[in-house]
Amino acid sequence: MKIIAARIASLTGWRRYGLAFLLGAAATLTLPPVYLFPLNFLIFPALLWLLRDARRPRTGFLIGWCFGFGYFAFGLYWIGNALLVFAAKFAWLLPFASAGLPALLAVFCGIVGLIVTFGGSPLRRALLFALAWVGAEWVRGHVLTGFPWNLIGYAWTGNDAMAQAVSVFGIYGLSFAVMVSACLPAALADVKHPWRFATVSVAVPLLFWLGGTVRLEIAPKVTFHENVGLRVVQSDIPQREKWASRFQERNLRKFLDLSLRNRPDWITHTIWPETAATFFVTDNPRLRKILATAAPADGLLITGAPRRTPNTGKLTNAMIAINSVGRVVGTFDKFHLVPFGEYVPLAHILPMEKITNGGGGFTPGPGPRTLKLPKLPKLSPLICYEVIFPGAVTEPSNRPDWLLNLTNDAWYGLSAGPHQHLAQARVRAVEEGLPMIRAAYTGISAVIDPYGRILQQRMLNDPGVIDTRLPRPIPHPTLYASWGNFILAVIFVILSAIILLLPRNNIQPKQQ
Repeated sequence: MKIIAARIASLTGWRRYGLAFLLGAAATLTLPPVYLFPLNFLIFPALLWLLRDARRPRTGFLIGWCFGFGYFAFGLYWIGNALLVFAAKFAWLLPFASAGLPALLAVFCGIVGLIVTFGGSPLRRALLFALAWVGAEWVRGHVLTGFPWNLIGYAWTGNDAMAQAVSVFGIYGLSFAVMVSACLPAALADVKHPWRFATVSVAVPLLFWLGGTVRLEIAPKVTFHENVGLRVVQSDIPQREKWASRFQERNLRKFLDLSLRNRPDWITHTIWPETAATFFVTDNPRLRKILATAAPADGLLITGAPRRTPNTGKLTNAMIAINSVGRVVGTFDKFHLVPFGEYVPLAHILPMEKITNGGGGFTPGPGPRTLKLPKLPKLSPLICYEVIFPGAVTEPSNRPDWLLNLTNDAWYGLSAGPHQHLAQARVRAVEEGLPMIRAAYTGISAVIDPYGRILQQRMLNDPGVIDTRLPRPIPHPTLYASWGNFILAVIFVILSAIILLLPRNNIQPKQQ
């Protein structure tokens, strides 16, 4: 171990930065959909050994940045697929998406590397790295519009039991546990009693698994609203054909056919995905009447559609509920828009249009809302990537009974993107203790219970329906739903104090 650590730490120049890049690329294999999380026990110690002899903050920043560039370039490669849907128009942006965005996001990892150069002893460096990494993830999830995609905590959520910890600590807290567990082995080459660090490193994931297993074993059996039956429709219509006027009638017929074909009589509501209706539903009574045929008698059709807000005429990416006689009984406007996908930041300066259809950008809605629709328990709608934001999926003062995620992952083809998106939706269900119904235009539709277990799903590029009863939430809000990141903040303060109290010098000086 000491020999390997010394060899890695002695690397200089392009070998040092090249290894950091490869380690970052390899770290994406620990995330959905692969979940090879044991690799982290090799990846992060090696990264810390690279940083061990980085005496200057600039060197630490560059090592961290190279790691981050590999991490985001390989973890977010699928974003480039969206630019190839209409390649003649947007392919010129591919270098910006494939290299520019990872280069920008890698700055957060660079800052972590810079901070670790002030670490001192192996234990201090390991704990400081974990603390700085999670702090950087939190900032990444909030700065500007925020982009908390591929947080390292998702590496442990492929297992239902290990995912249960987010009901207490949230995904950022799970990221912290992952990083402490993965970074402690870096000290094995430099300390007198390495077995202590190895024991703690292995014990952390085992304890999380054990705690989650106990939670699932003692949890009451998930029950369902017997009077609520949902048909979730997944069309699998290619993105190129979604908005084309020559396909509009065909696409609508496909949704209607899937909604009505062999529908059980216990189905009370039909759910279509994001912008399944590619026209202004609220402005067109004739088309509303047609859409209403998809709603069961005395039930609703809930669909994604563009919407023009009254008085202002501004465009929103909306969810609209229509009853069986064609009347709109509820609306929700997406509040967390995708930069460059649904609006162009600094549009008065940047000479480009948004990637999605339509000339103008969408206007954001007011924020998370709890809706009470006829004959349905209270729900919190989430459109597309609104589901990736921890602690921001429900209205704080009005807790819903379930989460509804309307999405469209058709832009990303057969890639890791739709699987990563689903994984994050599962974690939101566990954090909040709420079931989630997920309707994907093309993607992975699913029924998720309040413990994050997938009860039913429709796989990628598989058109069809899911017929399900609506699961009930857990009896009481989770600790995370009640306290948010407060528990994590307390842990941060305690760990920061421990780091300050630890000696700066190595526990056991290296042999010269």
